[in-house]
Amino acid sequence: MEIDPDIRALFAGRPWRRVPGTAFGAATDVPTMLNDRERRLYLWLARDWVRGAGAIVDLGCFLGGSTAVLAEGRAQAGGTQPIHAYDRFRISDELAAMYLDGPGSEDTTDLVARLIAPWQPGITLHRGDLAGQSWTGGPIELLVVDAAKTAAVADRIAQVFFAHLIPGRSIVVQQDALHWRQPWLPAQMAWMGEAFVPVGRVGRDLVAYLCVKPVDADQLARGRIAGRQDRDLIAGLSMAEADLAELVPEGRTAAQIDALRANPNRRAAKAFRDPDKTPVSRI
Repeated sequence: MEIDPDIRALFAGRPWRRVPGTAFGAATDVPTMLNDRERRLYLWLARDWVRGAGAIVDLGCFLGGSTAVLAEGRAQAGGTQPIHAYDRFRISDELAAMYLDGPGSEDTTDLVARLIAPWQPGITLHRGDLAGQSWTGGPIELLVVDAAKTAAVADRIAQVFFAHLIPGRSIVVQQDALHWRQPWLPAQMAWMGEAFVPVGRVGRDLVAYLCVKPVDADQLARGRIAGRQDRDLIAGLSMAEADLAELVPEGRTAAQIDALRANPNRRAAKAFRDPDKTPVSRI
């Protein structure tokens, strides 16, 4: 699918790399699993790409770090568009020890609200599993996906949010597009290739896609993972490899195929075992 050559050239230049480490402001102090390269992309998208045509949606904000960077970008641009952050807002003892120096919590909503307070008003927190969430906020200009840890959730995200994307304008950031534990993500985006074009990659796993066509019921049906066999996913990954050839080092999607073969019929990231330590069945 062809896109505006100016947009292609813009992303090919990877301007987010020129965002200085000092640009994060107070967001530097909000806990996040994002690395600096990823945070630079997030800030650049919210500051320099977003024009206020729709909302910013952050799916899987953890302790608020990604939301804070997006909000800081919005603030630097003088934007007022709403930001919606979704998460279960729970943290295990293990992660709490790493990021909070304290015990885990069954409800971190109040903590996250305090951490993102410098960028209020305009940020809404949505607590709960995405399976039970909905969207009534109108067009979405920037959709960050860091919660598609199962194929079922990936399908739900597409069903709830993709129809509200703006062709030629909306960016979908798939934080784990190339992660070996989530091989359904590039396959899903490839199946909906009429609606999405990959335009940027950051680090090992993140891929940014430009929405180029309305995501209608037919597109959603093509991209649905539910009911697909491993063979289908492998075929989808082969399609994705061709789509991502200009952005992704050779072998990344092949590694996802190997992971899928080593974990037959599994559709949850936490259920995947390292393919280097697991006998691989040829499908």
